[in-house]
Order: sequence, then C-alpha cells, then structure tokens
Amino acid sequence: MNRKTLVLPALAGLLAPVLAACGSSDDAGDGGDPIVVGVATHIEATKSAPAPLDPAQAYDVDAWNVMRATLQTLMRLPRSGTAPVPDAAESCGFRDTQNEQYRCTLRKGLKFSNGHALTAQDVKFSIERMKTINNTNGPVSLLDDIDKVEAPSDTEVVFHLSKPDATFPQKLTTPAAAIVDSQVYPKGHLYSGFNVVGSGPYTVKAERSGNHIAKALFTKNPSYQGGLKTHNDKVEMRFYADSADTERALRKGDIDLMNRGLSPSQVQGLENARDSHITLQTMTGQEIRYLAFNTKDPAVSNKAVRQAMAQVVNRSDLVRNIYAYTGDPLFSMVPTGLTGHINSFFNKYGNPNVAAARKTLRDANITTPVKFTLTYTTSHYGSSTVKEVRALQQQFNSTKLFDVSVKGIDSWQQYRTDAVAGKYSVYSMGWFPDIPDADNYIAPFIGKQNFLGSPYRNGKIESQLIPASRQQSDRNAAAADFKQVQDIFADDVPVLPLWQGKQYVAAHDDITGISWALNAASGLQIWELGRGVSD
Repeated sequence: MNRKTLVLPALAGLLAPVLAACGSSDDAGDGGDPIVVGVATHIEATKSAPAPLDPAQAYDVDAWNVMRATLQTLMRLPRSGTAPVPDAAESCGFRDTQNEQYRCTLRKGLKFSNGHALTAQDVKFSIERMKTINNTNGPVSLLDDIDKVEAPSDTEVVFHLSKPDATFPQKLTTPAAAIVDSQVYPKGHLYSGFNVVGSGPYTVKAERSGNHIAKALFTKNPSYQGGLKTHNDKVEMRFYADSADTERALRKGDIDLMNRGLSPSQVQGLENARDSHITLQTMTGQEIRYLAFNTKDPAVSNKAVRQAMAQVVNRSDLVRNIYAYTGDPLFSMVPTGLTGHINSFFNKYGNPNVAAARKTLRDANITTPVKFTLTYTTSHYGSSTVKEVRALQQQFNSTKLFDVSVKGIDSWQQYRTDAVAGKYSVYSMGWFPDIPDADNYIAPFIGKQNFLGSPYRNGKIESQLIPASRQQSDRNAAAADFKQVQDIFADDVPVLPLWQGKQYVAAHDDITGISWALNAASGLQIWELGRGVSD
C-alpha cells in the first residue's frame, strides 16, 4: 500500500477538501436503502494469505478501508488534515521529552460488536499479537519501535518505545494498531476468513463468491463509543473486476459512488457526466507508482543496471500518453506536498539520456542488452496498469540496452507473496500512505522486515537518518534527514519512482459528504457519506 505524525501545516492545506458537500445532511434511515460503494478490486483469501481482514495480515488499501470502518484504533486521522485525534482513547500523549513513552487513557464503556467489554488488556493483546504473528506480508513493521506494552488498569495503556519516534501517534491511527477481541482472535496465528469482530462505527457481513468477497454490508454499530459521527445507517460495498465494470454500475444506478482505479478516459467522461447527475470530485493525492527491484537478482544486482534504467525512463511520456495528466511525474519516493520532498532522481539523472545510460553500463562492464522480466499485477491498480507496463517495456527496449519481457499476475495476494519471496527481478508497485509523513515513503522500504521483502540494506539510512528524523516532533526539522535519504535512493536505486496520482471520487449528486470521503492517507471514510437533496 501502503503506509502512514504531527501536524504538517502545508500538507493540511493541500489535503483540505476542495469543495464543501452539497445538499442536506439527512442520514440514511434504518429502513432506507444502503449507500452503495463500488470498488474495482478483490479482497480474497488464499492458501498463503488466508486472513484478508485480519490486521496481522492485511496491508492493502481495500482491506484497510473495511477495517477502518469496523475495527477501532486508539487514535484516528481527522476528517481532513494530518493531526491524529482520539477514537477508542479519551486522550493520548508522550510522557517524556524523548518521544519514547506514549500513554493513552481509554474511553469508558467500550464494547466489541459481540458484547464483550473492550479494555486496555485487549489493546495490549492486539499489539503483542501483531508482533508475535509477525506476518511477512502484514504491517508489523509499523510497530517495530514498540519495546513493551503495559496495561496498568482497564483504561490505561503505556507504550514503551525502543527508540524515539515522533510518528508513533500516526501509526496508532492505522489498522496495524487495530484493537481486536482477545477472546476471539487467536494469539499465535491468523483469524482466517472474512469475519470481523470489532468496536468500530460499523459491523460488517461479507457475501462470498468463491475465495473472494462479492459484497460487504456495513451496518451502524449501536455499541460504538468513539469520536466519529456516522451520516448513514448502512453502506454496501460491491466488488467489481475492473473500473470499467464499476463505472457501468454507477451510470446504471446500481451503485452510488466509486473511487480508485479510474482510467484517464473514465475521468474525462465522468467530468462531463453532469447530465447523468454524477459529480466527480478531484482531490490532491499521495498515491505513488514505482518499480521495485530484487537487488540480489543477477539481472539487476549491479546498481549500474538500475541507474541506467533511471537514466532512460520517461515519466512525462507515461503521465501524458498513458494517464492523460491525471498524475504528475515523480522524481523521489517522497511525493510533492510532503515536508522533505526533493526531486533527487531528476537532480542526479536529468532528462532521459540513452547515451548516458550506455556509458553507465559500459563503465560497469555490463553486457547489453540486459535481459529481465517486468512483472505486474492485473487486478489491483486499475485498467491502465497494463498500458503503463507496456509503455515502460517499449521505453527500455527501444534503447537496445535492455531486453524486457512483461508478465501479468491475476491474484493480488499471490503477487504480493511471490514478490516478498524474491521471485521477481523487477516489478510494478503502487503505494498509498499509512500515515501522511515522508517517513512512510522511506522506512517501509528499508530494513530487515521491509514491505517489499527487499534485500537492499543501507546502514546510514537505517541506523542514522531514520532514527534522527523520528526524534523531531517538528517535522520540518526532519526535512534535512529525509533529503539525504532521497539522494541515497537516487544513487543506489533500490526502487524507481514513476508518478504521483490524483484522487477521484465519482458519485450520484444526491450523495452528500463526498468532499470528506478520503482522509489524508487516502483512506475511504464511508461514515461521511449521506443521502440528501443536491443543490
């Protein structure tokens, strides 16, 4: 996905909703039809990943959207902006000047959807369970800095961190820190299937089709005690094969809203769909797309090969010809709009230059053409992915320096499992932030338990720059460390950033709250949606 601090004033302004929601704030009543959201993806259970809605395994934006609505966290991201606010907690805060001890007081009367009381012991259990299971495909790395969790009473939780981490409050807003029922979820292994027992604003009932979810019905949880206000009583989420099917369902009136995965032609068509009573909301996005490398694979183990690829990739061509300017070229893993961003790849390599790439390979005694397979997922990032990969293949092969073939993998879970296992030399990935901080575009891709399973290591980043940046409560003060990391990434090229996307929400014009539908981490906030009369 995926990843995910303190208030970033500039970013908060960028991420504030562009347009206030039109219409009344009438909620969908108990007897009314649910608001129906269409999603162009599958949430599936496989042999290697049997628990797609268990926080210990799930680490993709679609599963997290389900969990944000059904599982509580101590803190949550606000309606807009980046400063965490309490949810299951009544209050939280650091209790030392080094950002190493974080204490929370829980709200009174918290209950899980099955009626069990939620106490500090459940919070402690949930964090320790995540670390015990230590699922390689899951978000456990977000909790790496937790040394010990204490529950001195039913309403008090104390986190002792192994090192300072000013981003810790934001990490507690993610489903990695979701609170699960210690009487239901097994401590040492995953909770397989599609059931969720939580204390969030909704309960959920999934309708299966084979090994994946076809529909998920969210019903307002009467036991919810937290800071969110729900503007509806029911939301139904329907899952489609691709964004074209989802758009057809929207235009037919089968669904009320869709987002994510829209192709450029769909964006253009929906922008002109007011005669169909459809509104398209455009929002600043922090989604990025990049190429990942198995840096031990013989084809790309020499960084000169990866540098040569960085010298010839044409991001402007991708943004113009494949994405019709629904995104922007990206020259760093840290997107624009976040404190600490610099164009490190452009600063090092400039515009595409085949002659420079040829010299890089020749100086490293690399025999050309360099042959490898570029692998991608067909089912997770939208219908334009295959066009993007084919365009990259053409860019590389036209130089005569590379001989690239492409291969698509249908199952997202299989794709993730095989990528982490090192079965792909070069592969296409996207990233939605866990938290809106530059740290979340760097730390997940480095270290022993990194999100990609990458063998790439850099001692300066891991032992100096990331720890130093996490000591800075003022995130502007961390910018210098982030800039050094980006320059190192540009030199070593363990990943190759391509573009940064905008976010879109398309909805029928009687749906209110779409301006608040996405939070600062691109998470879908279904509780903000209502049904009213448009202006």
